[in-house]
Amino acid sequence: MAGKLRIVLAATPSYLKMVFAPESMARLETLGEVVVLPEPGNADALQAALPGTDVLITSWGATPLTAEVLDQADRLRLIAHSASSVKHFVTDEVFRRGLRITQAGQAMAEPVAEVSLAFTLSLLHRIQRFDHAMHAGGWRDSFGTVPPQHGLTASRIGVVGASRTGVEYIRMLVALGAEVVAYDPYLTDERAVELGVRRSDLDELLRSSRVVALHAPTLPETHHMIGARELALMPDGAALVNTARSWLVDMDALLGELRSGRLDAALDVFDEEPLPVDSPFRGLPNVLLTPHQAAATVECYFEMGSITAGEIERYAAGQPLQYELTEAALARMG
Repeated sequence: MAGKLRIVLAATPSYLKMVFAPESMARLETLGEVVVLPEPGNADALQAALPGTDVLITSWGATPLTAEVLDQADRLRLIAHSASSVKHFVTDEVFRRGLRITQAGQAMAEPVAEVSLAFTLSLLHRIQRFDHAMHAGGWRDSFGTVPPQHGLTASRIGVVGASRTGVEYIRMLVALGAEVVAYDPYLTDERAVELGVRRSDLDELLRSSRVVALHAPTLPETHHMIGARELALMPDGAALVNTARSWLVDMDALLGELRSGRLDAALDVFDEEPLPVDSPFRGLPNVLLTPHQAAATVECYFEMGSITAGEIERYAAGQPLQYELTEAALARMG
């Protein structure tokens, strides 16, 4: 692409510092003029900045790209989202006008998968139960009834959703020698063989897995896909890992199973966030909780900025984008 680009980067100062390392900013500045809008949710400021802009970099809290906003975008061709989901601000107008979209969600796959793996190991070894009991002053024989501990290589792990994060999680499990079964309507036999997993329907996966990890997208058809019926299929002593979205789980039904002590769980996501101080989940010894922080590594955030710069470099050079989103693909993503 001939000439220098005009790039509008809509991000708060704190986000800018967290995501765009000096190296990433230097790469953007090599491509052309970079205009920073410190209030990403300010529609008036964005409309004023769009005339003459070639590339828009969005961030958390981005302004919805309505027809009114995009009417000012006389030269805009690429929207590069420097985080993951774009559903909160991308409208049909974006695709109707032929604008291209890319996003940096791949950066989050590895750290979230690592947390899912850490959760899995903790649940298999009942670390969360022992931790609660130790903090309460207990020691082995005073813990009461604790389900048996198991090793990863002796366990079948069920993965619901072969998403970016699901695939990273699967690769970690397979590398460590676990037996993995996966449920995903879009997972082909060929892809399953490539990943080293066996495809399964959801009911079989729930019945046969010692740990079930959720990595499915947030779609109408996945709402409460794990409800009372599905939880009842899980064997006694099994465990649920959710680092995806609470949308996938009937949390009231899960709470009932956890209160009974029949299942264990590790949760990073909740229906209400922040999780209320008086939430009953907080007091359960068989539950491991984290505050929706699975992706929050220093390296992940900087990788988001690096991916964004790389995509704009490819665009400027006329090369294919690595993480471009089509309208069809977006409809299948959370």
